[in-house]
Amino acid sequence: MLAFVPAALFFVLFCVSVREDRRRFRNAVLLGLTLMSGSIGLLFRIPELPSPLDAVAILLVLLVPTVGTLVLGGYLIRNGLTMIRKEGRSPTNMLSMAAGVGIFALIALVLGVAGRGSRVLDTMVAGLVMLVGYVSFLFLCFLAYAFLYGRITVRGDVDYVVMLGSGLICGERVPPLLASRLEKGRQIHAAQVARGGRVPLLLVSGGQGTDERLSEARAMADWLIAQGVPEEQIRLEDRSRTTKENLAFSRTIMLDADPGYRCVIVTNNFHAFRAAMTARRAGVNGQVLGSPTATYFWPSATLREFVAVFWEHRAVNLSICASIVALTALAAVASA
Repeated sequence: MLAFVPAALFFVLFCVSVREDRRRFRNAVLLGLTLMSGSIGLLFRIPELPSPLDAVAILLVLLVPTVGTLVLGGYLIRNGLTMIRKEGRSPTNMLSMAAGVGIFALIALVLGVAGRGSRVLDTMVAGLVMLVGYVSFLFLCFLAYAFLYGRITVRGDVDYVVMLGSGLICGERVPPLLASRLEKGRQIHAAQVARGGRVPLLLVSGGQGTDERLSEARAMADWLIAQGVPEEQIRLEDRSRTTKENLAFSRTIMLDADPGYRCVIVTNNFHAFRAAMTARRAGVNGQVLGSPTATYFWPSATLREFVAVFWEHRAVNLSICASIVALTALAAVASA
């Protein structure tokens, strides 16, 4: 059982870290290390397993990831085509296609270089695989923990339901993406009222862009009022331009009204975990809940969120990437 000691240790650290604060990115990394260590431990135990458990273990640890990678690459390319058809050819809409093409390009490169007998080329490709492997590991950590984080629910009474804004259609109308957030917030508000506890205030957050005729907060409030929410139960934060400002300015409003406030924050599901990390840094006392997003939109949006998280931790991530590049260069020189 010693093979599973690292996995057990990482799992304990993961549980402690989650208990301290669910909104840390280190939780995602510790979860990834737990799963990876568990997989390695299982590999060491395969020779000791009776048939057919040994075949099942090999299937889980080796074959499933291999086939899964190929399926993922194809799915991302197909999703990229869907995004282009429905949302246009912007760089962010092409992220999923770029990722899918990148997967197959890396596989083709590894297969093309293998067996050519060039130690320098083999070393460089190995370094590239390590670099991609590091970024892919972080992405899988992000994806797995974001999924777990998205399972949280509202417990007990809250004082505020904060809904984060997004752009408006024609500068004045609520788009479907934002309507999903507002409907989720309205449902939480209705559930709190039905419980018979305190009636929370709906805090809509979003300023007025240069191409918008009114603030996002005003448009959001009007949408909620049209759905039957009493106007006196709505508060506006109409100065913010970014998620960071959404949360910082909303925190000021809540803190001024009640230093002991408790809230939940609503955004779309692909954005929930990163918004939670931003909320933690802003000192907001509340967790983030996600509202549904169109299935075709989710992959590119999730990749965009990961890129943002990767860049937010760029000091560590770029240092590790630079170290991999430097070690690869030294190894290539030594093998020349």
